[in-house]
This record gives sequence, structure tokens and C-alpha cells, in this order.
Amino acid sequence: MAKTKTILTLFLRFLAIGATIAAVIVMVTSHESTQVLNLTFSVKYSNDQTFKFFVIAEAIACGYSIILLFTCSQTSLRRLVLILDVVIAMLLSSSVSAAVAIAHVGKKGTTHAGWLPICGQVPKFCDHVTGALVAGFAAAIIYFLLIFSSIYSVQNTLFL
Repeated sequence: MAKTKTILTLFLRFLAIGATIAAVIVMVTSHESTQVLNLTFSVKYSNDQTFKFFVIAEAIACGYSIILLFTCSQTSLRRLVLILDVVIAMLLSSSVSAAVAIAHVGKKGTTHAGWLPICGQVPKFCDHVTGALVAGFAAAIIYFLLIFSSIYSVQNTLFL
């Protein structure tokens, strides 16, 4: 049973690494230029602080998972790993939520502030951002599954 839990945890960590790496790569490579009224506009992820936060949060989560792959899974560290998993999951969920809000404004605009939607002019950029957000959301879900797995492991060691 312990071997099955370890394999499940490793599998989830590898999935989390893959999802976070995919989110970072897709977001960092998102850029496009367009011409409006003889003016050239260039959009990229680094133009917005929220997208930068998203990339940094995903990179932190990826690095954390890679570090955990190379550390031994001792029972004395399970509680610390559980706490850190919760922190990383909250970091990911906050970064994805913030990036989704900005992406929504980019796609739909907002009439109250007078911001026009930009996805009609730069569809490639918006597609990249959407892909990165899907991968980031998947990473957040995987981390929540890791939390449940860690809670189950810590609970079983407390009552043995």
C-alpha cells in the first residue's frame, strides 16, 4: 500500500511539473504584432504584471516539485511537504485567477473603463494565453490532488 501511494505521488508530481513547464513555455512564447491605423502594436506576456506573476508562480511551483523529486520522502517531512503543497496550490490558484481576469478583459473588454477587447486584433496571442491558462489550471488541480494524497498519508501515519 505504501508503494502505491509513493507511485501515485510521484506520478502526480511529474504531471504537475509537466503542466507548469507547459504553462511557462506557452506564456513566455506568447507575442504578436498588429497594425492599427498605420501604427504597429506589439503584445507580449511581459507587458502585463499579472502575466508576469503567473509565469513566476508557475516556475516556483515547477522548481518546488523538481526539488521534491530529488529529496527523500521521510515521514518526518510529510507534514512540512503538506504545508508547502498547500502554499504552492494557493499560489497557483491565485496566479491563475488573476491571469484569467486579465485574459477576460482582453477578450471581452470592459465598457465601464472604456477598454476595448484586443483578441480580435491579436488572436495568436490570445490563443497562447488561453493555452497557458489551461495548463496552469491543470497544474492547480493536480496540486489539490497532491494535497488530498498528502493529507491521506499524514492521517494514516498519525493513527498507526
